[in-house]
Formats: sequence, structure tokens, C-alpha cells
Amino acid sequence: MKQKVPVSSIMTENIVKLNLTDDLTKAEVLFKSNGIKHIPVVNNHKIVGILSLNDMLRVCCTELDEEADVDLSSVVYNMFTIQQVMTKNVVTIKPYTTIKEAAEILVKHDFHALPICEDDNLLGIVTSTDLIKYLLSQYDAVQL
Repeated sequence: MKQKVPVSSIMTENIVKLNLTDDLTKAEVLFKSNGIKHIPVVNNHKIVGILSLNDMLRVCCTELDEEADVDLSSVVYNMFTIQQVMTKNVVTIKPYTTIKEAAEILVKHDFHALPICEDDNLLGIVTSTDLIKYLLSQYDAVQL
């Protein structure tokens, strides 16, 4: 397996992001429409947090993909701001961080996503799913 492959080679560059001033209803729409579980939160293009689907589920007593007679999620979403729900003090990595180093950070901190930044600019995101896909591709390459 390659040892020094940069995380930039597997990161998602087309980033879905939220602004600090957006609301949780917009976040729900982005989670659903993009099939993702983590959204970086920016303020003036600088990353200030990350919102996960699990963060959303913690503040809402109904499942995001179920339709109910009463839309409880919209009531709950109006009680909180993104800033109150998101994870602050986000650990970020550089695009030249190796895939191995990124995996070690995810495991050490029990994270499932890492934003990739350079000079306060959000360049991409890497998730545990991205790492598993990379591992599988390496395994398949060895099997040939």
C-alpha cells in the first residue's frame, strides 16, 4: 500500500457548506438533497464549525427522513441556531496531510469527517467513507 499519498487525492472538493447565519431547516434540506452526513459551517469563508446529521438528530425527536402529521422538526429547528448545534473548535488538516495521518486523527478523536483547509480557505472534506473507499481500492489493486 502506498505510504505517502496526500489526502487531497481522495477529498471531496465540491463542498456543500452552510453559513453561520443559515438555519437548521436549510441544513436539513442540504443533508437530504445531497445524501451527506457532515457540513462545514463558514463565516466570511472561514470555517467556524461542522454540523453533522447526528447533531441534528440530537435536537430533534423525529427522524429527518420521515414525514409526520405535525412537522415537529421545524418547530424544534426554530428553537436553535446552527451555532448552538454545530461542533466548534473543528480539527482541520492540510491538503498534503497523508491519508494515513488523516485516518489516525479520525480514530484518535472518534471523528467521521475532517475539513481540509489551507490559509483559512476551505478546500475540501474527507470522511471515514472516503477512507474506506480508498482502502478498498488499494485492496483491489493488490488482488490483481
